[in-house]
Amino acid sequence: MQLASGANDSVDVRTALSRLRRASGLPVAFGGLLAAPGRFRINELSGTATAVLSGLDILQGNGLGGKAASLARPFAVTDYSASSVISHEYDAAVAAEGLRSVLAVPVVVRRRVRGVLYGALRRPVRLGDRPLTAAMEVARELEQALLLEDEAARLLSVARQPAAADPAMWEEVREAHGALRALAQRIADPLLRQEMLAACGRLAAAASSGTPGAVAGEGGEGRADRAGGQGAALSPREVDVLACVALGATNAEVAERLGLRPETVKGYLRSAMRKLGAHTRLQAVIAARGAGLLP
Repeated sequence: MQLASGANDSVDVRTALSRLRRASGLPVAFGGLLAAPGRFRINELSGTATAVLSGLDILQGNGLGGKAASLARPFAVTDYSASSVISHEYDAAVAAEGLRSVLAVPVVVRRRVRGVLYGALRRPVRLGDRPLTAAMEVARELEQALLLEDEAARLLSVARQPAAADPAMWEEVREAHGALRALAQRIADPLLRQEMLAACGRLAAAASSGTPGAVAGEGGEGRADRAGGQGAALSPREVDVLACVALGATNAEVAERLGLRPETVKGYLRSAMRKLGAHTRLQAVIAARGAGLLP
């Protein structure tokens, strides 16, 4: 079972809480991911007046969030302290923050509950469909981000293994890398998308350094991608296109995968080839791999 331990996880939750407040109209949001089997820790707060909820451990089945996690479905109560449908182990902390109406949405990745997001009001009001639907949508986005990060971490681990010299293993890494870059463009939140691209960059750099004859280069897409003997910078979209081309995709297939027009794909490809000093698609892919931009 994956536990919440990385700095990226905290950033993901923090971003999700900000989005939850904006989308739902609820002034308070808080949440956290799995800290140990059956235990979730609230480690991110947004809009709270105190820090009383920070670090609070929620046991699965206890309170509103514990119930949502246990049943893997969202729940809402109109008045937390007076609710008869939840247990009340956390009443003191909730009351200290002055919360009344509260909703909780589980974050489920590969059928496992990885965390809980909360939204709340300081008055007892029946929460309608809008805030609950908004919170569920935010949770789905967080689930996708965590899933992509898990896959990137798995592939990074594979790329660092000596057994990864197996050509079939490298093909799996390369195909997944291209798919992850394409999926990253569908993440609406710019911070989460940037994190995903940075993970792809680390994967490419690790793969390049582990491949015989390859020259490791800079891999993070949080800045301009560096490649080529003259230090030309490739844009993230140029790397996206090359990642698809490396898998044998035609311009039309690249366009469909990335949600671009074929003419736009051609423009990115021509630009990348010029920056890399390449005269063919294959030369561009080889140069990008040598620079650590592709696995």
